Amino acid sequence: MPELSRFLGISISMYFEDHNPPHFHVEYGEYQASIAINGLGLLEGDLPSRILGYVIEWASIHKQELINDWNMVQSTGTYFKIPPLV
Repeated sequence: MPELSRFLGISISMYFEDHNPPHFHVEYGEYQASIAINGLGLLEGDLPSRILGYVIEWASIHKQELINDWNMVQSTGTYFKIPPLV
């Protein structure tokens, strides 16, 4: 599972050959969630509201990079790291 970014103790990753819709996975301590790239909504899991806010802010800044990584991870298994939220 490629880790795309890490910031504030939050790990963002994608799985190889994952199911649609395009999404990414978030881990923060004991919390785990899946976030849709289009619409930036919570698909599954749970995150503290403050952490979810950071993740959505980061994802809105890097939405096109997330889409590009989703397509690459699913088709070729390659990806690019995405800068953290600063």
